[in-house]
Amino acid sequence: MKTGILNSNYQLLAESYLFSQIAEKVSRFQTAHSQTRIIRLGIGDVTRPIVPTVIDAMHRAVDEMASSETFRGYGPEQGYLFLREAIAQGEYAPRGVELSPDEIFVSDGSKCDVANFQELFSDRVRIAIPDPVYPVYLDSNVMAGRAGALQSDGHYDNIVYLSANAENDFQLDPPHCPVALIYLCSPNNPTGTVLSRETLTRFVRYAQENGAIILFDAAYANYIQDDALVHTIYEIEGAKECAVEFRSFSKSAGFTGVRCAFTVVPRQMEMLRKMWLRRQTTKFNGVNYIVQRGAAAVYSPEGAAETREVIASYMRNAALIRESLQACGATVYGGKDAPYIWWKLPRETDSFQFFDTLLENCAVVGTPGGGFGPQGKHYFRLTAFGDPARTKLAMERIAAQKKILF
Repeated sequence: MKTGILNSNYQLLAESYLFSQIAEKVSRFQTAHSQTRIIRLGIGDVTRPIVPTVIDAMHRAVDEMASSETFRGYGPEQGYLFLREAIAQGEYAPRGVELSPDEIFVSDGSKCDVANFQELFSDRVRIAIPDPVYPVYLDSNVMAGRAGALQSDGHYDNIVYLSANAENDFQLDPPHCPVALIYLCSPNNPTGTVLSRETLTRFVRYAQENGAIILFDAAYANYIQDDALVHTIYEIEGAKECAVEFRSFSKSAGFTGVRCAFTVVPRQMEMLRKMWLRRQTTKFNGVNYIVQRGAAAVYSPEGAAETREVIASYMRNAALIRESLQACGATVYGGKDAPYIWWKLPRETDSFQFFDTLLENCAVVGTPGGGFGPQGKHYFRLTAFGDPARTKLAMERIAAQKKILF
């Protein structure tokens, strides 16, 4: 095959996706230590089953598919109206935000939507992303040719990086120069911190003044425990004029293996809304009916109560991880309004080396902070999505190796 026909931008990517690297390392370790029980607190996959009310709704939908009177084939690419109405009333109305169903686009995952949304923009636009941040924001733009060359410090020369660190209390500053697209994630993956109302207001004002668009990933919004914090960017005045929001059922309702999410493109951004609709109707056939019935059941009184309890159980894990590490003398962030704990490593330890040390000595898997950007190279991410008993065991193993790890 002639290499000249390939997309050369892929050559600018890191050798492999962060979580693929982790899986490969863990696989090698497991092969060499077949009797060792590994505890996985790395990838953000859930472990609790889907709640009964949602399962019941999906079973009923399966039965509907067995009858010619209720069978459904292709559904609307934007999602069934019953789910889009449930989302508007269940997620946004309680926060004082009015949305119409045609502003909501149901999909099979926020990761896909966040990666695909950049297709709507020219490959010449300049983007800003937080550092550290979820890798998909950056990688999808590298693939599209917007990033430029990779520099020795780990940054791409055509990307504006927004530093998030302990010194600024993980509250980003708007870009220092004009950009067209700004990626924000709150609660943040990987740091587990939440952007304040004041910070988000400054970003909305920047976007309005510079004609920029904010791509706001709120996949973990339902983990926010402090009701005074912003749960959706549309709580900020003017955000509907400049912000697209991405949400997911994966972590809030255990749909990581079922796949359902949604993206909000307000009518105030009508050209963009029509473009996204055109993109979805061309490249996507919609989420299946059974899954959408299950997602709608999340917003029933019973489904909502059951889902809140699952979230509460993960947040108890988060508290356990945070408090256990602090008891060992570690500095940690997050874990209060998000299911991630951001562990500041001692002695400027490299996070990828620490991954190996933790795996070898404790058989515990986490995620090297350096995989989320240069600002994360001396941090380590742990997830609260594990089984409670195994999470407790992981913390006991870590405490037992205090002299090595701390």
